[in-house]
Parts: sequence; C-alpha cells; structure tokens
Amino acid sequence: MAKSTFDKIYDIVKQIPYGQVATYGQIAELAGNKKWARVVGYALHANPEPDIIPCYRVVNQRGEVSRAFAFGGENRQIELLEAEGVEFIDGRVDMQRFAWTKRIY
Repeated sequence: MAKSTFDKIYDIVKQIPYGQVATYGQIAELAGNKKWARVVGYALHANPEPDIIPCYRVVNQRGEVSRAFAFGGENRQIELLEAEGVEFIDGRVDMQRFAWTKRIY
C-alpha cells in the first residue's frame, strides 16, 4: 500500500538529527514536491506522535520557529531546540551551523 503524503513527511522529519533543523521547503522537496511547504505545516500541526516525530526541528527558511507550534507554542519550540544545543541569533536559528544538509540528488 502506498504511503500517504503525511506519512512520507513524518518519515522524513524522523530523520532530522538531534541538534539540527530542516525547513518546511526542504521537507517538502524530500517528500516529493518542493511546492508542498504548506502541506508540511499542516502535517506537522496534525502530528499524531509528537514524542516520536520531532516536528519542533522544522523551521521556516529564515530559521524562525512557528508562532502556531501545536505542542506548546513558539516558546516551547525554542526551548526544545535549545535543549538540543541549537543556537539562535536575533530570534532565528543559526542556519549556517544547525541546518540539516540532506538533499535530493
């Protein structure tokens, strides 16, 4: 049986390493369509297993956390990332240091 789009997204998000972040667009591209960034957001908001699928490791292309983080708000997302050693500069993740580099080749 073919996986749903949300399941593909969840499988990719599970691969983001501890202490790193990925962007919505990056996850969308890895899931099969670089135009699915909003779909990634919808999937993460509906995350059925937040303790297993680390949706807090997904940020926007500027390194900003979600104001609508479904599991405790933006401050909680920042806390979770900082607990993994992710650093922020002027309220944004330091993408030069903490961006996950997985790409489609």
